[in-house]
Formats: sequence, structure tokens, C-alpha cells
Amino acid sequence: MTTESNDKMQRPLDVLGSSQDKRVIVKMKSGESIAGILKAFDQHINIWLDDAEVQGNGENLKLGRVLLRGDNIIFVSPSK
Repeated sequence: MTTESNDKMQRPLDVLGSSQDKRVIVKMKSGESIAGILKAFDQHINIWLDDAEVQGNGENLKLGRVLLRGDNIIFVSPSK
């Protein structure tokens, strides 16, 4: 590995920080995908979303404001 590739690596909390106030999709261990605007998170990856909705089967269930427990999250990804 070169030094250049190490400079581009970011810590997970830094990546989440750069996604704050943007729309993200959170994949849960239960299999659900929840999309919303990332408002806050902590070191345990507990995530607060606004305007959240469960996505799936062609229908979206609106949830509003939610707090997702970090140990139930598989990944967080930017939304389109």
C-alpha cells in the first residue's frame, strides 16, 4: 500500500458526519431499508433520521422522525 491510498481513508464517523443533513438509506438487520435525512448520530452509530420512510415492495411507509439503534444497522448509504 502506498502512502497516498492511506491519506484517502476516512473513519466511519467522519463519513457519517459528511452525510449529516443529507438523505441516506439505512439497511437494518431485519431486512428493512429506511430512508431519511440524517440529523444526528453517536459513537455507537445510533442514528436520528427526519422524514424517514420504510422502503420496499413498491410502497413507502412514512415514519417521520425516528431513532435507529446502532447495533441493528448493517450499513448506511447516501440516497439518490
